[in-house]
Amino acid sequence: MTTTAPAPPITVAPSAGRINPPPGRWRGAGAPYLFLAPAIVLFTAFLAAPIGYTIYLSFRASKVSGLGLGLNARREVWAGLANYRQALGDPDFLASVRRVGLYGLILVPTMMGLALLFALLLDSKRTRAKSFTRIAIFLPYAVPAVIASLLWGFLYLPDVSPFVYLLQKAGINSPDILSSGGIIFAVANIALWGGTGFNMIVLYTSLKTIPADLSEAAMIDGASEVQIALRIKIPMVMPSLVMTFIFSMIATLQVFAEPNTLKPLTNTISSTWTPLMKVYRDAFIRNDIYSAAATSVIIALATIALSFGLLKFVGRRAFNQESGR
Repeated sequence: MTTTAPAPPITVAPSAGRINPPPGRWRGAGAPYLFLAPAIVLFTAFLAAPIGYTIYLSFRASKVSGLGLGLNARREVWAGLANYRQALGDPDFLASVRRVGLYGLILVPTMMGLALLFALLLDSKRTRAKSFTRIAIFLPYAVPAVIASLLWGFLYLPDVSPFVYLLQKAGINSPDILSSGGIIFAVANIALWGGTGFNMIVLYTSLKTIPADLSEAAMIDGASEVQIALRIKIPMVMPSLVMTFIFSMIATLQVFAEPNTLKPLTNTISSTWTPLMKVYRDAFIRNDIYSAAATSVIIALATIALSFGLLKFVGRRAFNQESGR
């Protein structure tokens, strides 16, 4: 009987089990970062860096020594939260915040209601000339805010307004919409004229994604078009409605062009009529960039907090419905 001696154990070098990457793999792994580099550079240069510099300026102040003459008479010093306390205690700033709040209460519900109504009417099978109507409602959005404000400003002025002329010929006293009581409606009307078309297009596009079978089945069951709109269409476009509402609210907080363009036409619009107009006055008229920076940070934080809070409060149910389809 013959015995076989056991084979000696095979030792594997640590580097033997590794698979060497094919040539050029590591270079390919860096390709996404190479394509993202321009966007990262632009984001850093034109968004992150200005925001960081604004926050830095908001904690600084200008200190003048002596009579303010000479090269070293004015220098920048650390101010802490002094600029924020000054901005939050400024009566002009608080009045502008209240004014913009009232402006938003007038504008946003009206604009969203009209946009949803126009979108539902365009989605109805009974509506004719849909393409022309859609373009006619959307076209004011393509007009810049400054141009739109000038157009409406001439229509508001009693001396040149054709509407005032026709009312006077008819023996009717026309209301002075540029007065202190009507100016907020005059500004809101310009934003309403320009923003309804954009929101209408977003909602109408969302309505077109609803399967036609749902509406046809509801009509077979005897539902009217109003019932179909209230019980099927509006709940299904709720995510788009929430998003357009938030975009409209953010645009409301940033209102600047309309009142600033109408300001030379009336004495009822001050240089601090809105928070952004106060920032503009502090930065470029009073040359107080530190106070303007602090006010800008407050406005940005309020906008972010309001947007995320409203999105979390209102949008959770809407987006859960969307994901549960």
